[in-house]
Amino acid sequence: MVPSHPATKRAARSTGFTSESALGIAIGFTLGALIIAGLGACTPTTIQVAPQSVGHRPQQSATTIMAAPRLGGEELELTPAEPDRFVDKELAGLEALGTWNQPGEPLNDPKAAAVSYDFPVIINKQVQFYLDFFQGDMRESFSRWLALSGRYVPMIQEELRAAGLPEDLAWLPMIESGYNLTAYSRARAVGPWQFMAPTARQYGLTINDYVDERRDPIRSTRAAVTFLNDLYNEFGCWHLAVAAYNAGNGRIRGAIRRLGTDNFWEIAQKDHLSRETRHYVPKLIAAIIIAKNPQEYGFDNVTYAEPLRYETMEVPRWTSLEAVAKAGNLELEELHDLNRQLRRLITPPEAAGYSLRLPEGTRTLVAKNLPRAPAEGMFLHTVQPGESLWVLARRYGVNARTIASWNNLADPSLVRAGQKLALYFPPAPGKADGRQPATKAAPTRQTESRAASLTANPSVLTSNAKQAPSRQPDITYYQVRQGDSLWSIARRFQTTPHLIQEWNQLNDDLILPGKKLILKLAKLTS
Repeated sequence: MVPSHPATKRAARSTGFTSESALGIAIGFTLGALIIAGLGACTPTTIQVAPQSVGHRPQQSATTIMAAPRLGGEELELTPAEPDRFVDKELAGLEALGTWNQPGEPLNDPKAAAVSYDFPVIINKQVQFYLDFFQGDMRESFSRWLALSGRYVPMIQEELRAAGLPEDLAWLPMIESGYNLTAYSRARAVGPWQFMAPTARQYGLTINDYVDERRDPIRSTRAAVTFLNDLYNEFGCWHLAVAAYNAGNGRIRGAIRRLGTDNFWEIAQKDHLSRETRHYVPKLIAAIIIAKNPQEYGFDNVTYAEPLRYETMEVPRWTSLEAVAKAGNLELEELHDLNRQLRRLITPPEAAGYSLRLPEGTRTLVAKNLPRAPAEGMFLHTVQPGESLWVLARRYGVNARTIASWNNLADPSLVRAGQKLALYFPPAPGKADGRQPATKAAPTRQTESRAASLTANPSVLTSNAKQAPSRQPDITYYQVRQGDSLWSIARRFQTTPHLIQEWNQLNDDLILPGKKLILKLAKLTS
């Protein structure tokens, strides 16, 4: 996890682990320290690493392991960072190993194939613990991370290569998040690189109501590469730089000053750093060793995901991902996975255009089916005192964000009396010209319906995908589910949060799972 500030300490997590369990994990470890690249050295090398088996590891299933992206609403998007599930157990097991050992002899096993590393790799009992832990208790998770690494590691290595940094650092997100774009830690770090919000903003990532670029694999990778480069420039040692990525450079700087050494392994023998930070470096080393030679460690049945590929297209603000998916005949889940930084399934309003990522080979089709509505269907409406975009949306049967998109409004709530808004509708049946008179008279109900279904504007396509409200007065009861919000429910039923509050006499936005809400859909057609 990237700390919230360089001087911020990442809190050590509490553990609950019996001495018997700890002793069981400790059995079978090589207690003599085996050094490969020198504990004090922070330079890469080509070494030989002998695969170490786990005495009681479970048999690997013959089932092919594939990473599956998930899709949900904004509240369901953030998922617990999977490595956090094991942290208490791993820290307790590491405690059972006792004090950190001194350097040993290089490991030269003639049966082990030479593997080249550009990150300084060593073997000691802490690294050995993680080699065993990944093959044992974490085998299923580690297999899944290896599978998903196929999607992101090539891109990450390219960014690292361009910056002149060790390409083995591409495995750091594995121990941070398992390459999960929506990973969310106990400390509120987010994304594959687990950035805290202040550090993310410091390195140029945008975080607001519509976008969280910590979840963008490309932008967050570039920020992480810059951050790692800064840390290495400060400490001149990759072990210290990686420890600072976890704990903050202020904490590492203080440890060096207090203990009088810049050797990470000597610092780790003391209690100045949290247990998690002390074991962060051996954990990364073990992950690198296995990831670069998985078959030798029993991970020989992993189907790697295809590398990340996409093309981009400039779309207007307020563009719905559902509309883009419909225009390109795409799976919404696939499209969202390429644009996971979008928190609300719409492009942000801050700029007039937004560069959206599309699956390779789909840009032409999306561009063809996603034009703005034609000018000959335009109807000018002059905003009256007391009117809002949501009032107009209900009156004309159009989504409020659609009207905002038509008129290039950054904030739908900021409309004023006297302002002229362009509304677009298709020609009425039997008429050659669909232009409506610029009066306050609303289009016919039939025209409203056809407008919602025929216009090619992104948000209207989204509206068309929903079920149209009933023409008859009707009251619907909706039971709030886990992850629901007034915004998501209003969006689902093509109404507004304010109306839901009014119908249910709610004083604020707070709703709890299990609560039944009244939805007076008849008001949408009144």
